[in-house]
Amino acid sequence: MPEPATPVTFPPAFLWGAATSAYQIEGAVREDGRTPSIWDTFSHTPGRTAGGENGDIANDHYHLYRDDVALMAELGLTAYRFSVSWSRVQPTGRGPAVQRGLDFYRRLVDELLSHNIKPALTLYHWDLPQELEDAGGWPERDTALRFAEYAQIVGEALGDRVEQWITLNEPWCSAFLGYGSGVHAPGRTDPEASLRAAHHLNLAHGLGTSALRTAMPARNSIAVSLNSSVVRPRSQDPADLVAVRRIDDLANGVFHGPMLHGAYPETLLADTSSVTDWSYVLDGDLALINQPLDALGLNYYTPSLVGAAETALSGPRADGHGASDHSPWPGADDVMFHQTPGERTEMGWAIDPTGLHELIMRYTTEAPGLPIYITENGAAYDDKPDPDGRVHDPERIAYLHGHLSAVRRAITDGADVRGYYLWSLMDNFEWAYGYGKRFGAVYVDYATQARTPKSSALWYGEAARTGALSPVNTTE
Repeated sequence: MPEPATPVTFPPAFLWGAATSAYQIEGAVREDGRTPSIWDTFSHTPGRTAGGENGDIANDHYHLYRDDVALMAELGLTAYRFSVSWSRVQPTGRGPAVQRGLDFYRRLVDELLSHNIKPALTLYHWDLPQELEDAGGWPERDTALRFAEYAQIVGEALGDRVEQWITLNEPWCSAFLGYGSGVHAPGRTDPEASLRAAHHLNLAHGLGTSALRTAMPARNSIAVSLNSSVVRPRSQDPADLVAVRRIDDLANGVFHGPMLHGAYPETLLADTSSVTDWSYVLDGDLALINQPLDALGLNYYTPSLVGAAETALSGPRADGHGASDHSPWPGADDVMFHQTPGERTEMGWAIDPTGLHELIMRYTTEAPGLPIYITENGAAYDDKPDPDGRVHDPERIAYLHGHLSAVRRAITDGADVRGYYLWSLMDNFEWAYGYGKRFGAVYVDYATQARTPKSSALWYGEAARTGALSPVNTTE
């Protein structure tokens, strides 16, 4: 008989969490002083989102948050990562806070703490106040200064109860999908603006980190969540290896270079010199960006496979980031993205847990001594209730088992990974894809707002309670 598989167990202090973002779940877009964000505007613009869907109601979490927190506690989660809506707290992106907006987050945090769930607060998850976009948005330096003021407001309001803070979520998406390919809000397609946005997002992170340090107790942890890409070559041909380096600079180095090392990669500056002269990087900016961090958040879904193209490319790219005739990769029009072989999720993304292990080990080397949290990881599937109202999703259980096992291997290999946040707690508004892509461990009937834990939620909850992964039942 074969030997039984060794149980996959985690350290006792490991955090078992789930993640969401404000615009994707809150709804209540016109209540208590909130004004439009760029995602309100974008989703109400014809042709921008699947079916013209928007986050006006979403999961109505603004009103149902107590039920949602109770469900987290029932599942056994020990941590919850959420984001704050900037335009709910500071409607114009400037000036004093609207206390009614802050009060919602005060109530949410108190509810989490009363259920012994550790809150992790993300300040920015893509929903820039529309008035700041009207003034130029992230390509303008002033937006970074406004972010620092916003960070100070939220830090002063919640820093006494929230210990885990994240400045930005996936600034790559904000810069390059928002201002390069235009598939995300605000929907602009200007290669130079995307690089300007990247720099000012970096600056916002640095200034925001400094503002939080002055506003909160020193015990609090400040991090950033990067969707750093695992970029692999199609072959070992030297031209393909150069393509990998160029995409790695644009996906990773453009953010972790200044944030972790105080410099942009020289190769990035050279490769993009035909797009921008980088004159908006002012003296002292890199020191402002390179603030000491307490942790690093990594978001991972799928690796990228690239190679050199013989000629410049135009039209949509198979990079997994939505279809657009405009590239989110400035200065890299001669790099081709290829489909990674293997099973795929409903997003068309290849399933490869080895990429998560590779990513963790990379940053263990690049940022030694910096604790790591997996702040997003998950999969979309075409989930449907059965005749009894139950939602079985064995594919997601297998996905989670594989990726959590990769996290555990990384810990064994010396990585200091302290927690995992499943994306997502529940089905929600999946940006330009509308409500058609279900990432949640909890099924949401949008017509009734009923929540139904899927099989994966029960499986993950058991892992949270026991600190161990139960075997995958492939016959479910």
